[in-house]
Parts: sequence; structure tokens; C-alpha cells
Amino acid sequence: MKNRAYIASSLLLLTVFLAGCRELPGPAVGEPLLARAGDAELFRSEAAAAVPPGMSGADSAACAERYVERWVRRQLKLREAERLFSNSEADIERAVEEYRQSLLLRKIDRYWVDCGIDTLFSEEQIAAYYAEHRADYLLDRTLVRGCVVRFDDGSRQSKRLLELMASPSPARQRDFRDLCAKNGFELHDFTGRWVDFQEFLGMLPTLRSQSYDAVLGVRGVQQMHDSRARYAYRIDAVLHPGDAVPLELVRGDIRRILFNRRQSELIRDREERLYEEAAGRGDFRIYEPKTDNR
Repeated sequence: MKNRAYIASSLLLLTVFLAGCRELPGPAVGEPLLARAGDAELFRSEAAAAVPPGMSGADSAACAERYVERWVRRQLKLREAERLFSNSEADIERAVEEYRQSLLLRKIDRYWVDCGIDTLFSEEQIAAYYAEHRADYLLDRTLVRGCVVRFDDGSRQSKRLLELMASPSPARQRDFRDLCAKNGFELHDFTGRWVDFQEFLGMLPTLRSQSYDAVLGVRGVQQMHDSRARYAYRIDAVLHPGDAVPLELVRGDIRRILFNRRQSELIRDREERLYEEAAGRGDFRIYEPKTDNR
């Protein structure tokens, strides 16, 4: 109880301390001690550093008290771990050193990359990689290009809508899109990009239990209807499973692959340069293994 009372009074004083000083490099001479666990000691400034700024006095004290409690529990747990695994200390230190070295190596790799890599790739470079690895990019599903429009069954614009939709003229296709916009027809335009055939069918009143593969071979405007509306759709192009994935769908993946390749090359180049410069200065020596002449 005395310890808790002492900590509580120290934490109240801590709120005043927080207002005057947010950071200290270490415990000041004569600074009050908040807790001790074995050889470890927790001073007031350490608890102060763990309290977020701007808290009220009561909240600051409560936050610091929780910190002290966690600190004590952590120290007790560490002591128990050291007791149980004292024979593994060398292994732990070796693992810590290996982890420290790996962090430094990753840090210098990132520094080299940030300072020296060119992240731009031309369309020619992307297309060349795609052509070289085309066999790696094969579709596992059907893709289509086309459009779907939903309109009221009794619309006076339906005839003109279907005529414009069927025309190959770019100008009449613009008129078709304008007509849909002016009359509030629901248009799903996939003429400029590939879309999964199942997603395309999702815009139509189709049944999941039924196959619609037959429509893939039909060009021109086709129609469906349900109890609420009519649907006109047009499939302009089809890619089947086993066909090459279109370049536009894998352009981002190829950029990442080219970046990773360029990154690896840059790091290898810097490592080789570092080695050669150190060898020229005589910064290291590799010893031949001794042989037993007996």
C-alpha cells in the first residue's frame, strides 16, 4: 500500500512536471524513482515521456500509472525469461546482431535505390517484355468488349436507339451515347476496355443456371427483356481462356517486374563497386585456408 501511495503521489507531481518539460535525455540527479524490478529502475521522466501531450492532470496521472504497471509486468517477464533461458543468451545475442545487420543492409539497399533508380519505363520496354513473356500471360476466363443499355419498354426513342447502337460509324456511336444520356437510359459502355464475360452478363436479366456462351459468337445488337425493362447489348470482341491476356491488363504488373529487376541490378552494381573500391584500397584480405602437410 505504501508503494502504491508513493507512486500515486509521484504521478500527481508528474502532471506538473509534464507541463514544464516534455523530454529529458535521462534521469536527472535526485529524480524521484517510480518503480524498481530487480536491477531495473523506472524514473519519473521516463513515465513522462510516455504520456501524450495535451492531457488533463487526472488523465495524465492515469496514463502514467498504467505505464508504470506495464513497465513492472514487462520487467518481471524479462527476468523470468532470463532465468529460464540463460543458457541461450549467446544464441539470442547472435540473433539480435544478425537482425541488426539485416536492418542496416536493407536500409542501405533502400538508400541506393532511392538515390539512383529511374522509375520510368517506356511503352517500348513494356511491350518488349510482354512479347518475350507472352506465354506467361494466358487467360483463365472469357473477356469481352461491348456495351449494354437498359431502357423502358415503351420508350419512343427505342427504334432510333437500336439504329444508332448498331451503326459502326464513330459519329453515330457518339450520337448513341448522347441519346442515352439525354433520355436517362442506363448505359454500361465496355467498348474501350475488356471486361469479364460474367460481369457483362450481370448487366442483363440472365439466369445463373443457364449458359449464355452462344451469344459470344453473335455480332450486332441483341435484345433481352424482363418485366420492368428492355435490354439491348452488343458484343464487339471476345477473348477466350487460353488466349493471351491483353497488354493493357498486365501493364501495371510488368512495370513492377521491370522495377524489381532494375532495382536488383542497381544493388548488385553498387555492391560490386563497393567491393572493387575496397579491394583497391586494401581494406580487406581473404586468407587461403591452411592445409595439413603431415
